[in-house]
Amino acid sequence: MAKILVIDDERAIRNTLKEILEFEHHEVDVAEDGPTGLAVFAAGHYDIVLCDIKMPQQDGIEVLQQLNQQAPDVPVVMISGHGNIDTAVEAIKKGAFDFIEKPLDLNRLLITIRNATDKQQLIQETKTLKRRVARGLDIVGQSEPISRVKDIIARVAPTEARVLITGPNGTGKELVAHGLHRQSARAAMPFVEVNCAAIPSELIESELFGHEKGAFTSAVKQRKGKFEQADGGTLFLDEIGDMSLSAQAKVLRALQENKISRVGSDKDIGVNVRVIAATNKNLPQEIERGSFREDLFHRLSVIVIHVPPLRERLDDLPALVEHFNGLICADYGIPPKTFSLKAIEALQKLPWTGNVRELRNVVERLIILGGSEIGTDDVRAYATAGF
Repeated sequence: MAKILVIDDERAIRNTLKEILEFEHHEVDVAEDGPTGLAVFAAGHYDIVLCDIKMPQQDGIEVLQQLNQQAPDVPVVMISGHGNIDTAVEAIKKGAFDFIEKPLDLNRLLITIRNATDKQQLIQETKTLKRRVARGLDIVGQSEPISRVKDIIARVAPTEARVLITGPNGTGKELVAHGLHRQSARAAMPFVEVNCAAIPSELIESELFGHEKGAFTSAVKQRKGKFEQADGGTLFLDEIGDMSLSAQAKVLRALQENKISRVGSDKDIGVNVRVIAATNKNLPQEIERGSFREDLFHRLSVIVIHVPPLRERLDDLPALVEHFNGLICADYGIPPKTFSLKAIEALQKLPWTGNVRELRNVVERLIILGGSEIGTDDVRAYATAGF
């Protein structure tokens, strides 16, 4: 069921639409002209608006533009008895969801209402999912080490400087990369992540730069690589210390010239990508061993952000537990559980070799196996399973 506002200067049309839509179990309000409709819309919350084009006082196209300014996500369906192709095109260009001519076709009207309702639901679901994802990407904590990381992110993100993120596994290096992207001028563009350690060395070049049809046995069609997919946005090369030397050479060229070439092609393709890299390895040592290019290291490490292990930021553990408690319980559809002060203190005494990732797993285990209030007995019984 949708809440619908009908704006039309013809009383017969208003009443007919109200009766039809209410019979279909929608909630309907009506307005006799543009100014009244805008006032009614501003005073309530509507899922769909049906608006006539030819009306006294204010043209329907003007009403459409004002509605789009007030609530750009609400579908507006324009209706008119003087419709033609030019009018319909203008309405769609100005942001109308659809255009229906009078006399109204009942089936066409109901299908349009259903499609508009589906669109509205998808918009709301997308917004909810984005909020949940964004919350899951927050860097939680106020300790001195993590505050320093947040400060560097805020200062570096608006620039185009390349960033190398270092730190042990499980510390949240990917969250730093997301933070840099979200606070940058590229935030509306793609954020593309590549786990260099998870891709076989013989496939990494195809993954990064794409390939042409027939470039190798399984290349049955042309494929864009991650650099092209991230064009205009950010490319996050996670665990770059595990990248093969041949792929490193191509990445270096891409950084130097802002150009790439697909596997099996000699054609250069221009790309506009901000590269952020991360590693848990000591790259200067890898350079000495001959497994990492020194020139690539200097290209990537304009700014170096070191993410501290959990043992160096134990003051953040209570906030992290609360954060994970909320996220995990929301995923399971249960109320958040309570962690006693003694339980938090017991958790702070553990070594946390797996860092924040390990803490999240432990919190999930305690939520599943513990009672409504997590105490020290739960920590002893379930949290130390991996220690």
